[in-house]
Amino acid sequence: MDITKTIQELKKRPEFTENVGMILIHNGVVRNWSRQDRAKVTALEVNPNYEKIENLRQEYLKKPGIFDIVIEAHSGTLHPGDDLLFIVVAGDIRENIKPVLAELLDRIKSEAVRKREIFS
Repeated sequence: MDITKTIQELKKRPEFTENVGMILIHNGVVRNWSRQDRAKVTALEVNPNYEKIENLRQEYLKKPGIFDIVIEAHSGTLHPGDDLLFIVVAGDIRENIKPVLAELLDRIKSEAVRKREIFS
């Protein structure tokens, strides 16, 4: 995802200025160490459930103050430093936007993405 381009596209929408005071972005990347024991990871096999991700996106779009949510989840064998997951949440005020990004991220990671670390 080109974050700058995504933001520019959101800003072109006529209703943007009336509804958006904040854009938060999550850019998850593949780590070269395991969260469990910090063992060296050489690759990560990722299998997102795109239908579940879209269902979650639709659910969170209904939250107060949310203008739009853009999600891009990568799949396949990824390596340390590779982009893994982008989430862009645009909305009115931080009290509405911050919890949506946090909850949506946690739910995507726990409910819609399967990962397997590959060690050296």
